[in-house]
Amino acid sequence: MSSNPIAGTVASLIPRAREELTELVAFRSVADFDQFPRSESEDAARWVADALRAEGFQDVALLDTPDGTQSVYGHLPGPQGAKTVLLYAHYDVQPPLDESAWTTPPFELTERDGRWYGRGAADCKGGLVMHLLALRALKANGGVPVHVKVIVEGSEEQGTGGLERYAEQHPDLLAADAVVIGDTGNFRAGLPTVTSTLRGMTLVRVQVDTLEGNLHSGQFGGAAPDALAALIRVLDSLRAEDGSTTVEGLAGEARWDGLEYDEGQFRDDAKVLDGVQLIGSGSVADRLWARPAVAVLGIDCPPVVGATPSVQASARALVSLRVPPGVDAAEASKLLEAHLQAHTPWGARVTTEQIGQGQAFRADTSSPAYTAMAEAMAVAYPGRRMQHAGQGGSIPLCNTLASLYPRAEILLIGLSEPGAQIHAVDESVSPDELERLSVAVALFLRTYAAS
Repeated sequence: MSSNPIAGTVASLIPRAREELTELVAFRSVADFDQFPRSESEDAARWVADALRAEGFQDVALLDTPDGTQSVYGHLPGPQGAKTVLLYAHYDVQPPLDESAWTTPPFELTERDGRWYGRGAADCKGGLVMHLLALRALKANGGVPVHVKVIVEGSEEQGTGGLERYAEQHPDLLAADAVVIGDTGNFRAGLPTVTSTLRGMTLVRVQVDTLEGNLHSGQFGGAAPDALAALIRVLDSLRAEDGSTTVEGLAGEARWDGLEYDEGQFRDDAKVLDGVQLIGSGSVADRLWARPAVAVLGIDCPPVVGATPSVQASARALVSLRVPPGVDAAEASKLLEAHLQAHTPWGARVTTEQIGQGQAFRADTSSPAYTAMAEAMAVAYPGRRMQHAGQGGSIPLCNTLASLYPRAEILLIGLSEPGAQIHAVDESVSPDELERLSVAVALFLRTYAAS
């Protein structure tokens, strides 16, 4: 790959990329301001804005989005009459979970065994660095042949929809001929992959109330209705015996037609413990990319340490439902809320609240942009042909962009291959993937400009 001038330039820029990613990872930019200071996200946004200005971007702005966060925008003019490409990443990250469980501190980029560890290293601060590397390589080798817009979101992980609503209110801002979303990943490290489908999602908070206050379990237990027990029952109703998702009215038998996921490889990727079965039915690809999947993300109840002998008066949980393309997320949310209410036992009072939602996405893989990306990836990954795969996660902005700009071609790539362990303890990025994908983005921009 080094015989290619673009590849050689990117390789020379990797030390600088590591320095920049170190600075970015240091921001504790979790867009949940009940847990993390707003200033951390604001400082990260300013870092992104400064980086764009340093690369010659014009109209750089911190956009105050309706959910109370900031996205960063910039425009790099290209040759007259050239196409426009929008590059996307997000600077907000998931909470680090238990910081003591990390091998090294989550907000300090640390090299270990050939990978760079830190929260957001792959998802998706690394995605921003990937775009910057690609543009620098082009500028060093004849210039950027397209108009480039960059949008770096500040609340993607929260699913609160701030950037989607801002884009709807300013429909000309992100208009482009093609969009490169740098927030997915290769099916496997070293196997160039474009994500062709994304599941949609809905987040619902459910609360169960049974008593005016907690009661002594010795004096009242056995007759007084326990809100925590009621919540456990209603949550259990969301799964069949084999673990398949069972939300009443929501179909769950679709099949995936495309790249398959070997079950043994999935067990290794997911680090499933020996003897523990996978859940659901159908192929692994069916379960991940073509069918709905429910997850209980959190439960508010007394912790074991310090628990008292009490019948609980209230309990609540946060429930996530992922839905495949072809299923309307708003309708799925209604079905989920109806299911939760219908399966709450003992006449307990139940309230549900939707707190986040995003539609599923399916790309047009026959478009000229996909052809250009396939050519670019063939150079960045010699001897490897670009693959199409699904993605179980959600990027709500994709559908907003597809709706606002129906002629735009949307491609999804990124650094979140299975070894990255995004959203988990010890998230990391492969610098080899960062290098190759940066080359691919640069070559895509050049090839697409000529198409």
